[in-house]
Amino acid sequence: MTDLKNFLRSEPCLARVELTAVRGSCPREEGTVMFVSPDGAHGTIGGGQLEYMVIDQARAMLGKGEQNDTMAIPLGPEIGQCCGGFVEIALTRMDVAAVSKALHDAEAAVAARPTVYVFGAGHVGRALADCFALLPIQVVLVDERPEELALCQAPVRKIVTPLPEAEVRRAPDGSAFVILTHEHSLDFLIAAEALARPDARYVGMIGSKTKRVSFERWCRKNISPPVASKSLVCPIGESGSKDKRPEVIAALVAAEVIARLTTEVDPSDEALRASEIVGGA
Repeated sequence: MTDLKNFLRSEPCLARVELTAVRGSCPREEGTVMFVSPDGAHGTIGGGQLEYMVIDQARAMLGKGEQNDTMAIPLGPEIGQCCGGFVEIALTRMDVAAVSKALHDAEAAVAARPTVYVFGAGHVGRALADCFALLPIQVVLVDERPEELALCQAPVRKIVTPLPEAEVRRAPDGSAFVILTHEHSLDFLIAAEALARPDARYVGMIGSKTKRVSFERWCRKNISPPVASKSLVCPIGESGSKDKRPEVIAALVAAEVIARLTTEVDPSDEALRASEIVGGA
């Protein structure tokens, strides 16, 4: 966001480029926007020859003093791409009001990003914070131990609290929860809180299949009313890899979480969550 602000505010001559129509196989979706100046660009509409052509056209438009232009481009052999789709593009010279709107829209988009809570600032938690910081999400790292949180250098929000489960209750709608604290009992408590939220987009707990069985047994003994456990991901980051280095685990889990967050919610998900409950005396 800071890079975009600096770019828009430092360039006196700018064009806004938008994919206004997309048909077939294309590298980006309709509505994708990038910004072009006479000697720079911010964002991407998919790269490759398509983007080179559009940047050249935008700069030509700016150089001629024109206000608007359009392009219609088939993504085929003619331009050295093999996507096979077709795009229509609108190019618009930006004035002060347009720059202000672009900044407002960008801030709104950042504010609307889903939130991912990482519970536990140990080696894997810190590696996850590093991975997540590169993605279009808001990240919160939670731990009881200030000394562990202080080791995290990622630009994420950090919360020190003796009651991490309370942060689950305060989380925005549609949040994701990754649980990997230093204590199994604390993992179980946080997981139960997260599973009690039907709006949670992802609830994952580090461990093994045996740990999952232990969690379900713990729920039956300690949780009332019962919680739906079918949506719990445990183990997390399963891919067949046996590599247990924190950075590798973090990469696999980050991919798992972002895949869930970028998938449309199925209305039947809530029914699925309710189809298996664990807990209650």
